[in-house]
Amino acid sequence: MPIPKPPAPPPAKSYSAVLTQSRRITPATSREEVRHLVFRTGDLSFGGVPGNCIRVLAPGQYGNRYHARLYSVMDLERQADATEFAICVRRCSYIDEFNGEEYKGVASNYLCDMRPGDVLEFAGPVGYPFVIPEDKSADILMLGMGTGIAPFRTLIRQIYEKVGGWKGRVRLFYGARSPLEMLYMNDENNDLANYFDQPTFRAFQAVSPKPHFDAPAALDQALEQNAEEVWEMIKRPDTRVFVAGTANMLDTVEKAMVSLAGSTDKWTAARAELVSSGRWSEVLY
Repeated sequence: MPIPKPPAPPPAKSYSAVLTQSRRITPATSREEVRHLVFRTGDLSFGGVPGNCIRVLAPGQYGNRYHARLYSVMDLERQADATEFAICVRRCSYIDEFNGEEYKGVASNYLCDMRPGDVLEFAGPVGYPFVIPEDKSADILMLGMGTGIAPFRTLIRQIYEKVGGWKGRVRLFYGARSPLEMLYMNDENNDLANYFDQPTFRAFQAVSPKPHFDAPAALDQALEQNAEEVWEMIKRPDTRVFVAGTANMLDTVEKAMVSLAGSTDKWTAARAELVSSGRWSEVLY
């Protein structure tokens, strides 16, 4: 069995919300179950905005009251008496490194098993790392894997629908283990296609070369195939780089960026400049 973790500190402010909709967005034939969940809270003090994270407080284990995990807020609508918001959840499992046993992810399975009318406890909002720059000529480079596409859907919609007139390049590199995991970019949920006619927007999909063997998505290959433009964007002083997805995707990104830069030292220096100037932001799960 997994080693119990010490109890997490209680959240400073928590809320409750009722699940109003749970919709699977990957086909029933896919081994990847990803759900679009819509919640409604009557607590008007919840000050979340699209792009924030909420800390889901799933029932805890081993004597802990909660099992907390962060999820990005996507669509959000404020009404006179309530706020509705949506999150994207992939049902996960993991292999225990000590005994080799497979266990269900606590928070993701709790959320995917919820039914309309069930009540969720959560805390937040937490951060808003992906801030649209004021300069409309700034370039934006987005790197996402799995449910990391969720905050970028919101960001892209804001850029082209709320801000408008965007002149800088907007590039989305999105990786998945299979074509069916191309969340919101498949035939059933292709809302990003609404922006493909924007002259400044392009999206690049990277699918695992061996999805049946759980091989990682070829995100590094997609970046390397567009190396000249990506590196030129990184070197521009106004470019923002946004990274979202699982923590292990950073290894893939680092590998690709070292290749683009030509050496580890050059990429280390470039990344340090991005971080120190506030132009590198990441949300990892």
